[in-house]
Amino acid sequence: MKTLFLLLQAQAPQGQPGGGASMWILLLLMFVVMYFFMIRPQRKQQKELEAFQNALKKGDKVIIGNSGIFGEIVEVNDRTALVRVDGDTKLRVAKQVLTKDTTDIQQ
Repeated sequence: MKTLFLLLQAQAPQGQPGGGASMWILLLLMFVVMYFFMIRPQRKQQKELEAFQNALKKGDKVIIGNSGIFGEIVEVNDRTALVRVDGDTKLRVAKQVLTKDTTDIQQ
């Protein structure tokens, strides 16, 4: 690896005008590509999740966090929701941990 670096350094022309500008353009281009393929879709997904959590209503099917617990909304407050998970079993959880249930599992 070190010999490859020394070889490339020896072959690089010294004092070439505009060499630094092309590096900045390449760096800027890499940031733009990273923004459109990583940051922008992640922000869009986060906004959709927040909109779902703010629009929760009685009867919505949800999943509680990463635990894999499926349930149905019984009651919604400003920060929490009461979720029926099985029969009369209910859990009060923060709305931030709820995600939309997109499966077709029958309870």
